[in-house]
Amino acid sequence: MINGIKGIRIRRAAAVAVTAGAMLATGALTAAPAQAVATPTIAAKGGYVMNNATGKSLYSKAADTKRSTGSTTKIMTAKVVLSQANLNLDSKVTIQMAYSDYIVSKNASSARLIVGDKVTVRQLLYGLMLPSGCDAAYALADKFGTGTTRAKRVANFIGKMNTTAKSLGLKNTHFDSFDGIGSGSNYSTPRDLTKLASNAMKNSTFRTVVKAKSYTAKTVTKTGGTRTMAAWTNTNTLLGSYSGTIGVKTGSGPEAKYCLVFAATRNGKTVIGTVLASTSATVRSTDATKLLNYGFATAG
Repeated sequence: MINGIKGIRIRRAAAVAVTAGAMLATGALTAAPAQAVATPTIAAKGGYVMNNATGKSLYSKAADTKRSTGSTTKIMTAKVVLSQANLNLDSKVTIQMAYSDYIVSKNASSARLIVGDKVTVRQLLYGLMLPSGCDAAYALADKFGTGTTRAKRVANFIGKMNTTAKSLGLKNTHFDSFDGIGSGSNYSTPRDLTKLASNAMKNSTFRTVVKAKSYTAKTVTKTGGTRTMAAWTNTNTLLGSYSGTIGVKTGSGPEAKYCLVFAATRNGKTVIGTVLASTSATVRSTDATKLLNYGFATAG
């Protein structure tokens, strides 16, 4: 009888061993959980990353703290232009001396537009977003603002920027300039800028512009000839260093320090985010790279 009981026990143990072996072979056993991805440390004072498709927050550092935004402001400049009813991207704008005088007086970044040339709205958008031309920003504000004087048109355009910010629910954003060279009341947050960029990226023209590494414009001179401008190079170095980058805009300034709104797509997922007040142009790109890697690792 004892031998019979031992036999039963041996057969049961063998059955358990066979079942466990089958489960291992088929992967039916639960695998050990993957190690959590470490949250990155960035030099920027503020940062935010989200899954562009779902709006889910993936990373946050002082995401709702208001800061100077530098030329990332120009995302809204482009957004307002591209939101105009019956927009003709091929309509021409004559470059005025006022635009040239402005960049000289402000020591501002320039698209090197030439007074008297006729430049299309499409070309001005490239001049705005790639070399971060404040002259291009001025020309667009003058073109698409309403008023009897240039000052009134520019003020009206900035008003449109703020109205758009309000309509998008950007509660911590305000503009007092068309290019980011403000008078103390031009600010946003990492979260708001990310949401703004996500919305702007819905426009195909905007996406095409901010993804371009360089662009060459052929303009009409005041004598009716054709001029080929020197190529504009995109200040967003991630386009050449981070695979999948699709935009969007750099910014810098004495108060803003170094800023970058960035986006990339990999394996069908788009991660979009912002860093504000980083320590250098190189470090802002390093910060953005860390956040993109973390975003893709945690986007699900």
